[in-house]
Amino acid sequence: MQKLKEANLYRSELIPVSGKLVERYNQCLLKLGFTETKLTHFSIDGLGWSPEVADEKEELYYLNNGESNPHGIIISPLQKGKPVYNPSHTFDREMMQHVFRTHGEKINNITRDSAICIDFDQDIDAFYEPLDVLKYTTINIKFHLINNLDKIQEGQLRLIEKFKQGNNFIDETLHEQLLHSARTYGDLRGRNLELHPIQFTTNSFYTRSFGGVYVLRDFISPIIVFEDEKWYKEAIKDTTHDVFIFHISQPQLIEKLRDHIIITYDLEDSVKTKRYNRIKKFEFAQHLKNTQHPIRDILTNDLLFKSYLNKIDIESRKKIMSVERYLEKLETSNQYKIADIVDVKLFEALHEPHSSLDPKHQDLIWKLLVNISAKDVLFLYWYDKEQFYKSYDAWDDSLKEWVVETISNNI
Repeated sequence: MQKLKEANLYRSELIPVSGKLVERYNQCLLKLGFTETKLTHFSIDGLGWSPEVADEKEELYYLNNGESNPHGIIISPLQKGKPVYNPSHTFDREMMQHVFRTHGEKINNITRDSAICIDFDQDIDAFYEPLDVLKYTTINIKFHLINNLDKIQEGQLRLIEKFKQGNNFIDETLHEQLLHSARTYGDLRGRNLELHPIQFTTNSFYTRSFGGVYVLRDFISPIIVFEDEKWYKEAIKDTTHDVFIFHISQPQLIEKLRDHIIITYDLEDSVKTKRYNRIKKFEFAQHLKNTQHPIRDILTNDLLFKSYLNKIDIESRKKIMSVERYLEKLETSNQYKIADIVDVKLFEALHEPHSSLDPKHQDLIWKLLVNISAKDVLFLYWYDKEQFYKSYDAWDDSLKEWVVETISNNI
């Protein structure tokens, strides 16, 4: 990952945590029912998730109590607007933006000397069946302060009111109680510590539950897409829900998404784009073995590209150039079909969300498309960073250089 880190492409917006903030973070972990971290220095994202703590605990989703009960931690106002690097759902960052929009000023106030534990409650104690993900509708976001600072404030205010009554101002015991509270917690009179629960309404989304599920319910008919074959086979046994159910590898899925005007394609336009060029080059790299030149040079130098294209076997060459071959043949006759010439995965990779979709839905569909056919390294990085990092680890060092350049320069 060193090349990615040097290019600021690997979790570059994490917030460093040390000193007193570590203590507050641990208090939140305990309040949420988890164990403390032994680390003295680590970093967190907008949700409060830490890659270092995840490594220490050997649990990527250590802030979740089961798949249906995610949590968050706010220990700094700097978390506002920061990425959520390891979301349980595609709407996690939106929820955090909603939190800061609603309670931003209070969060600034509270995190001066406290921390906020967040419970994302969708009224689901646990998942039992794969189509339970359809229960995601309205999420109640609840807040809890470490040390119950809001309750301590209430107690301090009661002491002050008592102090004002009658001759209580001469009560030395009351004096001592007020001074003890002030020394321990500060003067809480002017602090706004009340974080009322807020709601977040979901529409279409992706959740990592049940091995990864896309829930598309804002279109003609609800469509559920499973990444895990085991849970897909379990889901299709369901007869109570009126939804279309697919496994992500099924070719019928692409057809259904086109029929519902969710995705579209235009090969003639696509071949003129930087995106097509990236996809073709990445596909080419998969067929390069024991080369005399670095893969990065082959993909960026036109002469080397042509030279090595002519050195690989004819079937691989046809696959890499299948889109352009199809368009050339189409100029002479309309009898040719895409399926007869164009590689299936290349064809799937050249689909895109329909332009009529809301931008929020377009992002979700891009994520689905790059998981159906992960051949565009830039879009894979944009829309599924965790999958990108896993794939990146397995690539040739020279290919990694090309990928880093491609993403950094958006080419």
